[in-house]
Amino acid sequence: MSNDSLKSKIWIALFALYIVWGSTYLGMRIAIETIPPFVHGAIRFFISGVILVVWQRLSGEPMPTARQWISCAIIGNLLLVGGNGLVSWAEQTIPSGIAALIIAAVPMFLVITEALRPKGHKPTLKAIIGLCVGFVGIYILIAPSAHLDAAPLNKMGVIALLFACAFWSIGSVYSKAADVPKSAFMTTGAEMLMGSIGLLLMSLFSNELQTWHVADVSARSLYGLTYLILIGSMIGFGSYIWLLKHAPISLVATYAYVNPVVAVLLGHWILSEPLDPHIWVATAIIIGSVMLINSKKA
Repeated sequence: MSNDSLKSKIWIALFALYIVWGSTYLGMRIAIETIPPFVHGAIRFFISGVILVVWQRLSGEPMPTARQWISCAIIGNLLLVGGNGLVSWAEQTIPSGIAALIIAAVPMFLVITEALRPKGHKPTLKAIIGLCVGFVGIYILIAPSAHLDAAPLNKMGVIALLFACAFWSIGSVYSKAADVPKSAFMTTGAEMLMGSIGLLLMSLFSNELQTWHVADVSARSLYGLTYLILIGSMIGFGSYIWLLKHAPISLVATYAYVNPVVAVLLGHWILSEPLDPHIWVATAIIIGSVMLINSKKA
């Protein structure tokens, strides 16, 4: 593969990652209009997980061992139930763009989680400054001043999103040393399958499944769910895995800066979500703090 050809493919994959992952917040918001949040997650990740595991098995990859299934269950439930599940639950009351901005703070939570881990990497002064700046951005986002004339955000939704950040960071740090399959796609498929079980249990615990009727599902929600399964999980994650192998990690990491902006704009254009001045201020502060934390010397 020539350098020019590789560069072209890298930018195509990066563009797909920017748009696809940035659009999943909108996809979730549309899917949960008539499909309960945890039910939607269980369906989404069960189907995506089956596709990935079957594909990898047919490609010659071994199935996970019993110990690897346990690791995948822990990671899958932290990331997909505690992380993604809480995001979709919060989007019942929080605009999709705002949800994406709060989740953009995950690198901040990763720094804290890593610092609290035994023998974990302690943050540098630059990272600490980035944390402080980032939390200022979150405060501006969730507690706007009265003179900005912005509607207050649902407190439980905000709390759920902050917990989602924490669960995602814990799962990410745990996964570094966990015993998982060598194939990234087999690992992801197994995590999705185990996470879907946790999401199904959450739907039962929250009484979602008992009160939900398939006949009530709108075509619009079905389109949103299908988009999340085929485009969000397959193309989005596929692009991410390919980029990790062929592009500098510093370039791949730029998706964390672009996705929130894409989510905010799509939510405004398609769902008419509010786009008040304080949102742009918070966006710049949060993304700036993440860039500072992710810089090489941080």
